Amino acid sequence: MLNPGASRQCGQRRGPAGEACLTRAIEKVHHVSKKKVRAVLKLELQAGRATPAPPVGTALGPHGINIMEFTKTYNERTAAQAGDVVPALITIFEDRSFSFVLKTPPAVNLLKRAAAIEKGSAKPNREKVGRITRQQLRQIVETKRKDLNAFEPDAAMKMIEGTARSMGLEVIE
Repeated sequence: MLNPGASRQCGQRRGPAGEACLTRAIEKVHHVSKKKVRAVLKLELQAGRATPAPPVGTALGPHGINIMEFTKTYNERTAAQAGDVVPALITIFEDRSFSFVLKTPPAVNLLKRAAAIEKGSAKPNREKVGRITRQQLRQIVETKRKDLNAFEPDAAMKMIEGTARSMGLEVIE
């Protein structure tokens, strides 16, 4: 993970120096080789259940990468998280090779599982569909910690709490 101070320093620099600093930081995080990047895609797929059929085939096919290789690798790496939706950030290179990084499941899915509901409320401020405790929120924040853009635990809690409220969940002590 990036050093929070380093990312602030990069953001304060103007012009080519700041862009170069951010580029180096991104390369460190994504372990990008010196190959030229053709495209970056994000797919949200069921863990362990990816198939070459849409949406995988339609997203990866135009870029000419081996769809079966991606699905096999994705299914192997996500087998332990079966039942969850696990986003993959796919980097496609000019030579038609690819690499991908797995992210944590979306907060909405984690909240639905914790509250034991099928879907959120159509009118979240009027109709509450479930309840979630602060302890459950804390567990979700710990799960999503590396993908959240909050340095403070309290800020991350507020982000997840806001998502819960917008789904029609009531946050209780």
